[in-house]
Amino acid sequence: MTATKEGGPAVRARPADEKPRSSAGLLAKTVLLGLTVAIAVWAAFPLIENEAWTGLVILLATTGGLLYLYLTPRHIPLKYLAPGTILLILFQVFPVLYTASTAFTNFGDGHRGSKQEAVVAIQTASVTQVPGSRQYVLTVATTGDPTTGSLVFLITDPATRQVFVGDANGLRPIADATVGSTGRVTAADGYTLLNAGQASARSAEITALAVPTPGGAIRSSGLSRAYEGRAGRVYEASCDCVRDTTTGQTWTADEDAGAFVAADGDRLAQGWKVGVGFGNFTRVLTDPAIGGPFLRTLVWNFAFAIASTGGTFALGLLLAVALNSPRVRGRVAYRILLVLPYAMPSFAMLLVWRDMFNTDFGLINNLFGTDVDWFGGAASARLAVILVQLWLGYPYMFLVATGALTAIPRELAEASRIDGASAWGGFRRITLPLLMVALTPLLISSFAFNFNNFNAIYLTTEGAPFPADNPANGATDLLITYTYRIAFGGGGAQYGYAAAISIFIFLIVAVVSAASFRRTRHLEEVNA
Repeated sequence: MTATKEGGPAVRARPADEKPRSSAGLLAKTVLLGLTVAIAVWAAFPLIENEAWTGLVILLATTGGLLYLYLTPRHIPLKYLAPGTILLILFQVFPVLYTASTAFTNFGDGHRGSKQEAVVAIQTASVTQVPGSRQYVLTVATTGDPTTGSLVFLITDPATRQVFVGDANGLRPIADATVGSTGRVTAADGYTLLNAGQASARSAEITALAVPTPGGAIRSSGLSRAYEGRAGRVYEASCDCVRDTTTGQTWTADEDAGAFVAADGDRLAQGWKVGVGFGNFTRVLTDPAIGGPFLRTLVWNFAFAIASTGGTFALGLLLAVALNSPRVRGRVAYRILLVLPYAMPSFAMLLVWRDMFNTDFGLINNLFGTDVDWFGGAASARLAVILVQLWLGYPYMFLVATGALTAIPRELAEASRIDGASAWGGFRRITLPLLMVALTPLLISSFAFNFNNFNAIYLTTEGAPFPADNPANGATDLLITYTYRIAFGGGGAQYGYAAAISIFIFLIVAVVSAASFRRTRHLEEVNA
């Protein structure tokens, strides 16, 4: 509503229920928006440097949208939904999309960068010192902490005493450097020089560092000298190939494989990232060396998830029903004792159980006087991990079942007994269906958790035992531990292939969860 002053413009009157803005709220809003702008400015520079124009446009659009949203009095519901939506996109949607995009590439060890980066790596790796190689005075430095920062070479040309800085990206001159009488750099603006002890501690990194140059690369010769060696393998654009200058052998670029391949099939270790379409997915299903172990692991994965979820639910429900009777004395004390495993850190308990199953000094063999190699056979190892999960998981099911039982009116059980139903009949026909309506969503989430229960396997058996013909896929491996070994195993990381398996896991859990929720709706309709 408005009021009019005599001789003046109309003035908006404040409604009786409208509160004036507090200064604290305005200050908090200003600080948060200022922080948003600061983060956007900070993130824009690396995007511009890497020419990531799509990311820059998204950043600018998001920042502009947030400023418009919170600087106008309109769109009140969206003000509350925007933060959660942005966090959902950043921490849920984007990782899933990135994983999916990686699954269609050969991304992994030897295929991490571009073709140009692969050529540089191949040439610098083949550099050797030859007669007449140019010599430099070397000073090792870093742009960060002397023990962990990225290393650079500060080299001095003995003839001109000009100083250059070199790293994996190449060589460039610097002006703000002080050179001593021996030619070593004693100070350089923006760089921390390593002393003899610090350089010795990182000697392996110094030896591995190669600064690419047009004719080869600069490598260290000790901690105070460097040389410009000649590349033994050079890239020739005319044939799009790498040629060995000593033997004359050539490796031609294969754009489909993202690697340089010789006529006899020999492939250079350093390649580049390319799209492989559905190759990673078909490899899982068609390659006999992979498809067989994958299907066996999938079957065991389902068995483990079902046994873990079903076993813990059955034991937890049994205990909850037993302690739900008012005739049981000391119910509080019993309940406290039963939930103790749930209060323990699971990773610590898994390590304790691993030692308890040890063949030589484990508590289980000593207690029963047996000599079972629990983790040596496939059947015993699988039984062991399921028993561990039963002990770790039943307290959770006991707690949720106890809570659900207390919500069921006792009059229903009494009415069933009056009608002549037995205790088991009343539980099966009345109590259990009502419990399943409440507990089925929790069972679905428990199944999804156990289907990807990395810690339960990796901290107890590490996937063992492994067959002699396949050391990468063990009898107790779940798909998640198998994927981890593929992505980070000693045989070389295969992130694209691991991402494809992750997509399979996602689809399997999604289908099972959707079917289970559909079953839950049927239960609700039956009990309505």
